[in-house]
Amino acid sequence: MSPQLLQYLLSGLTVGAIYALVALGFSIIYNASNVINFAQGEFVMIGGMTTVSLIAAGLPLALAALLAIAATTLVGLALEKLAVERVRSESVVTLIIITIGASILLRGLASLVWDKNLHALPAFSGERPIALGGATIVPQSLWVVGVTLVVVAALWWFFNRTLHGKAMLATSHNRLAAQLVGISVRRVLLVSFGLSAALGALAGILIAPITFTAWDVGVMLGLKGFAAAVLGGLGSGPGAVIGGLALGLLEALSAGYVSSAYKDVIAFGIMLAVLVLMPGGLLGRRSVERV
Repeated sequence: MSPQLLQYLLSGLTVGAIYALVALGFSIIYNASNVINFAQGEFVMIGGMTTVSLIAAGLPLALAALLAIAATTLVGLALEKLAVERVRSESVVTLIIITIGASILLRGLASLVWDKNLHALPAFSGERPIALGGATIVPQSLWVVGVTLVVVAALWWFFNRTLHGKAMLATSHNRLAAQLVGISVRRVLLVSFGLSAALGALAGILIAPITFTAWDVGVMLGLKGFAAAVLGGLGSGPGAVIGGLALGLLEALSAGYVSSAYKDVIAFGIMLAVLVLMPGGLLGRRSVERV
């Protein structure tokens, strides 16, 4: 393998791991409610910007990151409680429009609370590149990939080994049956929004030392995370991970061998192609529901 190709693959895995975290947030909420939460990207932004503010206030990075994740989780819970739950009986399209409105509102509030400048977080363990087979990788990229693997393992344990996780899985398969056996669907939906917000915040904190963060950074990350979720199959956790990594690799390879001007086109081109040719994605459900 040439050093150039290896460099593109390493870059693609780093970005793809972030897309996977964002896509997992989409899948968790979609499983619980059949709603596509277009405010997911704003969770990424809030996590990164809150951490920047807390570090500027003098807090250590680890504590600032934990508090930022907690604050973003509260935002996710508030979104579900104050907006989504109140119109839960409305159509899916109405709920999606509400999440789009929430996304716009959160961006507007972020521009007022913070500013419109780019901000960076310090790297978790230095910025000296590591040589690997003729290519280089920054330590932060290892943090991104490593934490993503830990999160995927933790989510597998949560959904397969805990009562709350099994309740969420049961609700995703058959909401009526879950209600009949005593599962609180309302609580499942609330937990799903909190969990997806925490995942988004974590993604925002991990990527900020590499690509910086700003009040509007969540727009593109949210859209690409959605494209990754569509590629893997909406509602599929493994599909979200595979879709995110595949999208990141395709972007890196197209930017390296074609032109960086086309890397954003790749994500949305893939999303459109999958929606037309394979609506269920790689690992998603094979049926299509028109709303």
